Amino acid sequence: MPKVCGIELKGSEAILAIIDADENGQQYINIEPRKIKIGDDESTNAVLSFYESFKNYVINNHIDVVVVKKRKKNGTMSGGGVSFKLEALIQLNGIADVVFVSGQGIAASHKKDNFELPEGINKYQEAAFMSACLYIRKNK
Repeated sequence: MPKVCGIELKGSEAILAIIDADENGQQYINIEPRKIKIGDDESTNAVLSFYESFKNYVINNHIDVVVVKKRKKNGTMSGGGVSFKLEALIQLNGIADVVFVSGQGIAASHKKDNFELPEGINKYQEAAFMSACLYIRKNK
C-alpha cells in the first residue's frame, strides 16, 4: 500500500495528514509541517515558494499519493480563488499521483464505519486525515 497524504485546502493554506498503510493496517505519521501556507498569492516568488515547499514535502516524506478533499466550485460555501491556485500547484507536483475525494464520500464512509482518529492529530487536520483514510478504504 502507498504512503498517502490527505489535504484539505482552506483559504491560503494546505492542511496535511500522512498515513502509511500496509497489510497490517494504517498508521498516522505525526510530523511537521502540518500546514503549508502561501504568502501573497499575487507574488510569483510566493507562488513558487509554496510549490517548492510542497514538492519537497512530497519528496522528503516519500509520498506516493496525494488525496485532496474537493471544494464546491461556485455558490455559497464554494472554495476561494487562492485555494484553487493551491490545488493546481499541488496537481503539478510531478512526483505523487493526485486524486480527489468529496466531502459527501468522506461523510458516508465515516458514517458506515468510523474513521478512528489517532492520538496526536490536531482538530484542524481531521478532514485531511479522513480524506487519506477514504482513499485507502477504496483502494485496499
